[in-house]
Parts: sequence; structure tokens; C-alpha cells
Amino acid sequence: MISLWLPIIAAAVGVFIASSITHMVLPYHRTDVRKLPGDKEDAVLEALNRIAVAPGDYAVPHAGSSAGMRDPAFIAKAAKGPLTFMTLAPGSAPTMGPYLGMWFIYCLVVSICVGLLTWYIVGPGEPFSYVFHIVGAIALLTYGGALAQMSIWYRRSWATTAKSLFDSMIYGAVTGAAFGWLWPQ
Repeated sequence: MISLWLPIIAAAVGVFIASSITHMVLPYHRTDVRKLPGDKEDAVLEALNRIAVAPGDYAVPHAGSSAGMRDPAFIAKAAKGPLTFMTLAPGSAPTMGPYLGMWFIYCLVVSICVGLLTWYIVGPGEPFSYVFHIVGAIALLTYGGALAQMSIWYRRSWATTAKSLFDSMIYGAVTGAAFGWLWPQ
């Protein structure tokens, strides 16, 4: 485990930097979420504040159970639309610090898990290309494996999911390169 700390940290830092570039420098994530048109944002915020819904994840309409999926009233609401899947969070001043900190910790945890799994699969002394491919594949699956579920079940835009999967390929390559370069011999 001691011999894996350098590649673990290098991979986490590399992915953190790569994600910063893909989200803050390159333009392709700027259309992941859209602003409501005109004054609709204020109207939606006022309505949500007026009904005082607690923070959480919501679906509207919501069937409540599998039996509710057959309820004619639910079917009518769902057919009429719109269907909404939303996360409500308490208000706070915009700051990225805590989220970037959590993201870095996540990158570190992923790198630790990928490193340990690769250690048991590969062992020491393997060449860069072999380690790169094994680590890269595991990291790609780790960062991107569950993204399609959001499009399948919560109707997230497939374009947004595809862009995030592309990011996951970058993160896999960065992680693979860090481990391949620093793999114990």
C-alpha cells in the first residue's frame, strides 16, 4: 500500500485538474443545465418558497407505489405533464469551495480503490502500457459507470450524459497514465 501512495495522489490531482479544465475552460458543459425563460425562474422560486417544501429529491407527479402507477388520476397527471425530477437544496451564498473539496476527496477515494484493485490484478513490475490499460478501464467504469442511469430513469439529457461519459474517459486516461508512470517496479 505504501508504494501506491504516489500514484494514488498523482491520479487524484490529475483528475481534479482535468475536471477543472473540462468544466471551467472548455465550453461543452455550459449547456448541461438551462435557465428558465423570461421571468419564469422568479415565479418558480416564489412558488417553491410559498409551499415550503423541505430539501430533498422529488418526482412530480409521484405514484407513491407500484399500485399507484395504475391509478387513473396518476396516469392522467403523467400523460398531461410536465414530468419533473428535481433536487431542492437550502439557499446559500454561491461558493465552490466545499464542493471542490468533496470532489477531490472522491477522486482520492476512487484512486485508492482503483490502486488496490489493480495491485491485486497486476502486481508490481508490469510495464506502463499494461498498467495504463487496466487502471484506465477500471477508472472509466468507476467515474462513468452509473451515469446512464440518470438518463434512463430520471430523463436527464442524453447529450449531458454523453459529455460526462467523455469526461470519464479523460479521467480514466489520466488515472491510467498516473499509475502507469508511477507503478512500483
